[in-house]
Amino acid sequence: MNNSKKVNISLLIGIIIGLSSYFFSNKDFVNKTYLKLYVFLGPSPDQKAFIKKYIFPYRLIDNLSESNSKLYKTIKSLSPLLAELEVYKKNSGTDIETVKSTIKLLEPNLTILNNVNLEKYKLTSGFYSGIYQDFPGTGYIDFNADDLIIVSSKGLLAFSEDFPSNEVNFKQIKNNIDEFINLKQFKISQKFSIKDLLIFKDNIYISYSEEISSNCWNTSVLSGKLNYENLNFKKLFSSKECIHEEKNVDGEFQAVQAGGRLVPFDDSNIIFSTGDYRSRYLAQDINSVNGKLIKINLKNGEYKIISMGHRNPQGLYLDKENNFLLSTEHGPKGGDEINILTGINKKRSEVYNFGWPIASAGEHYGGRIEKNKKKYEKYPLHKSHSKYGFLEPLKSFVPSIGISEIVKINKGNYAVSSLKDKSLYFFTLTDEGLMKNLKRLEVGERIRDLKLKNNYLYMLLEDTPSIGVLNFN
Repeated sequence: MNNSKKVNISLLIGIIIGLSSYFFSNKDFVNKTYLKLYVFLGPSPDQKAFIKKYIFPYRLIDNLSESNSKLYKTIKSLSPLLAELEVYKKNSGTDIETVKSTIKLLEPNLTILNNVNLEKYKLTSGFYSGIYQDFPGTGYIDFNADDLIIVSSKGLLAFSEDFPSNEVNFKQIKNNIDEFINLKQFKISQKFSIKDLLIFKDNIYISYSEEISSNCWNTSVLSGKLNYENLNFKKLFSSKECIHEEKNVDGEFQAVQAGGRLVPFDDSNIIFSTGDYRSRYLAQDINSVNGKLIKINLKNGEYKIISMGHRNPQGLYLDKENNFLLSTEHGPKGGDEINILTGINKKRSEVYNFGWPIASAGEHYGGRIEKNKKKYEKYPLHKSHSKYGFLEPLKSFVPSIGISEIVKINKGNYAVSSLKDKSLYFFTLTDEGLMKNLKRLEVGERIRDLKLKNNYLYMLLEDTPSIGVLNFN
């Protein structure tokens, strides 16, 4: 962004949010707002052209009807600008302030919760560009001791000391993420993004959408020594394999179907999830890294596949006490799953296989219609996993909830978050590995990430966006 475009970001974002409301169809409102912005900025021709092109696209406004489809298209046209503003905020190095509020949630008889007051720390700047949604922004969280680390979907990295303190500010950490993913990729689609954040043994790991070659993608991992002043990332894991946006076997491509979740395995390894990018057959190809859970050696980046038959794994939790791994993944139309990998620390010659795309409780988009006949012949989505030699899910959600991260609350009790359903789900696992007492707590925002620390559950809420905090004391 050149100097002529360095406009007041807070004002711009306020206007963008206003444009997404019903005021967007009010021409008088648009004209008055344009006039105010024009006066604020002065008569620079470059600034006028920038505002007119990105903030007030008059051709679109003149043709805008009350229909959601046209409003969606108009908002969609702002997506490259939002990514550009987020990168500009990152490059400025300025702090991210928060505004605190408290919301009382409706309590569904959850005995593990002492209260249902949700504290929210709204991020007032920087998080402008989403992943699935165009805006507002989103990201991922983790802790370094008592400091909360946060990364946005576009690589803005920041920390807050002793979170939450009375005045919560996030201070930016200078980094070189843009050497690996930057505006070139963000402007293609907001779905190409950062995919997760992990702090482990004084190191930081970030997964991201990598353009391996032109228009050909996969999910990769960066690593760096944790440093609050300046983080220098290097590639830890990157596959030579990639999925082309247009030239692929099934003629379908979905950038958000990428996986990317990271969790520690032991002192020398982490577990990393990969999606199939809608090249479904890759999930059952043992020679492909896609649609898998893989174990990556932290010293040399070498990897081993531990499970396959995954569509888009979005959550991982390693229960060392009980020697199993819990994973969550997005199904197609229905069929979100919670899976359990028992005996995870035992030497195992056979790879766990969860059946995608041969078995699933969901359906292909559009269902069993004539148009999908060949798709079902190739990928039948049988409702029984075990009948066809696969592991059954611990739980399938039909309809889908947009499942995301999973954590352990205390002995036998776990929580899983959702995007589409905007809720938390709590459940108990018996000693036999059976799920009991599944209960839903509506939060009211899409929940991208979860972390549990000192009996507090921390969430990345992406409709505001905010850090949400629930107390389990």
